[in-house]
Amino acid sequence: MACVLEAPLRMSVLSEVTASSRHYVDRLFDLDPQKVLQGVMLLYLLQQETSSTELRTECAVVLGSLAMGTENNVKSLLDCHIIPALLQGLLSPDLKFIEACLRCLRTIFISPVTPEDLLYTDATVISHLMALLSRSRYTQEYICQIFSHCCKLQHWHSCGFKSLPQPLLCANGPDHQTILFNHGAVQNIAHLLVSTSYKVRMQALKCFSVLAFENPQVSMTLVNVSVDGELLPQIFVKMLQRDKPIEMQLTSAKCLTSMCRAGAIRTDDSCIVLKTLPCLVRMCSKERLLEERVEGAETLAYLIETDVELQRIASITDHLIVMLADYFKYPSSVSAITDIKRLDHDLKHAHELRQAAFKLYASLGANDEDIRKKIIETENMMDRIVNGLSESSIKVRLAAVRCLHSLSRSVQQLRTSFQDHAVWKPLMKVLQNAPNEILVVASSTLCNLLLEFSPSKEPILESGAIELLCSLTQSENLALRVNGIWALMNMAFQAEQKIKSDILRGLSTEQLFQLLSDSDVNVLMKTLGLLRNLLSTRPHIDHIMSTHGKQIMQAVTLILEGEHNIEVKEQTLCILANIADGTTAKELIMTNDDILQKIKYYMSHSNAKLQLAAMFCISNLIWNEEEGSQERQDKLRDMGIVDILHKLSQSSDPNLCDKAKTALQQYLA
Repeated sequence: MACVLEAPLRMSVLSEVTASSRHYVDRLFDLDPQKVLQGVMLLYLLQQETSSTELRTECAVVLGSLAMGTENNVKSLLDCHIIPALLQGLLSPDLKFIEACLRCLRTIFISPVTPEDLLYTDATVISHLMALLSRSRYTQEYICQIFSHCCKLQHWHSCGFKSLPQPLLCANGPDHQTILFNHGAVQNIAHLLVSTSYKVRMQALKCFSVLAFENPQVSMTLVNVSVDGELLPQIFVKMLQRDKPIEMQLTSAKCLTSMCRAGAIRTDDSCIVLKTLPCLVRMCSKERLLEERVEGAETLAYLIETDVELQRIASITDHLIVMLADYFKYPSSVSAITDIKRLDHDLKHAHELRQAAFKLYASLGANDEDIRKKIIETENMMDRIVNGLSESSIKVRLAAVRCLHSLSRSVQQLRTSFQDHAVWKPLMKVLQNAPNEILVVASSTLCNLLLEFSPSKEPILESGAIELLCSLTQSENLALRVNGIWALMNMAFQAEQKIKSDILRGLSTEQLFQLLSDSDVNVLMKTLGLLRNLLSTRPHIDHIMSTHGKQIMQAVTLILEGEHNIEVKEQTLCILANIADGTTAKELIMTNDDILQKIKYYMSHSNAKLQLAAMFCISNLIWNEEEGSQERQDKLRDMGIVDILHKLSQSSDPNLCDKAKTALQQYLA
């Protein structure tokens, strides 16, 4: 694993290191590349078995100091394969040397430029680190810290060490959490939560907060682990009491939050309602540091995101909704800040604060109408959201769109605040050019703004939404396809004929068929919903069937013949029932024996929903007061439809029975 240096190095460096490591560090930070290159000799010395342990330890310490410098320092060290060299050092019997190597590894892995996967390249490393946990409080602290920083939900390949054996991660290999869990991380780290060292307790806690995040397997295990006769959730609750350091309170709240979201702790458990939630609300108060307020709000947003009761409790705890408004007041007006460091700090955290506030407002308002009203009535709230939609930071834009989406679930707000602030304008702008994650939420919001009772529907249509939405239906991203077609479905509901024609023109027959043969049932259902909305009111039905009839009948046939679920077939039969309600359009059914046989088949189907939908088709075809009804009745009688109606009029299902009797009356009239 030795680092091979191609450039020649003066051997006099060896004597310099032993004489004075300080002089060496000075050289490492030198601008002269030759001198920096000399510094790489440390790495060489670190790996020499012939070097004394004291010298190797000194080298590890100095390399650690170098790693604390700039990101470029860390990159240079990574390029020289420092990680394999330090991991090799962990095999030494000397504890002081091991600790120095771990400290240096910790510093390197904390850097954002270090790929986490470098820890998992050799299958034996994790096992060895687990074994080293028992050596000293320093090994415990550093190893837990390394695990915390190298445990990501998604892994990527960015290691360039082809020479290392036994790769642990392949493209579809287990994620970091699973690897650490399978190597006994929970059992090996749990007892460290009661260590006499605060730093060890804290790093163990951080490790669990990362291991449990969005991981049911880890969370379900943690809930049953006990240390010194006390279950871990109880230990976490003790750690979030007010007399504990803020960092400890926040991290234990994160552990309990992850366990709750994973289903390991019930949302109505007292440790969540009476301990975790109030602790996180406290973290949002003005007394806390800006970074603590960010973390508190984001964790609380995650805790309450899917639970209505927790949303209600949070909304009435410590005036949270009003408290969050303060998150938008940074940086404070420059005149009030004489301290330039403070201004720099405020500016740095201003984006994060706004993002956290939007996220928490989105979670709070996800379900309850009264909470949404309170949020919108908070000072300048709609203006803040509108401003958030055009911020330079993608994360703030995404959080603002999420917040808007949450509030757009309110019928009342769509009719009032959304209209007063013309929210649709910045939203349409966001949709023109944004990354997919923002597009998904923005297009979901647009679906709500296009509901028939929303006053924004008209101006959105006029601003070119049809073209935009039709292009979304062609996206490779499933959520965007669903939202594109969903928004068009809402747009077509009770719309005038021109809009319906524009939608069909924008989509094209080819794209419509593409959507109807989409492998995702959501896309298919929304496309059928769109067709059903397009084919409503007689003049519209007749007009659309006169221009697109052949293709629509072809699509209906394909779906009724295909392997689809009951809901899909029911929706398709409802489309046929709408076509049968047209004046001229119904002839497209009457002249298509294949379709008539299918309707007959579904009248006798084992599923009552499909029988009922098929009967709607028949009722519309035989309705007496319409021209040509006699000929249609005769043809259907010859097919045996009347016999089936008689049978259905005896059905135990009251809906089927009534519908069949009503249809039979058309024959008697």
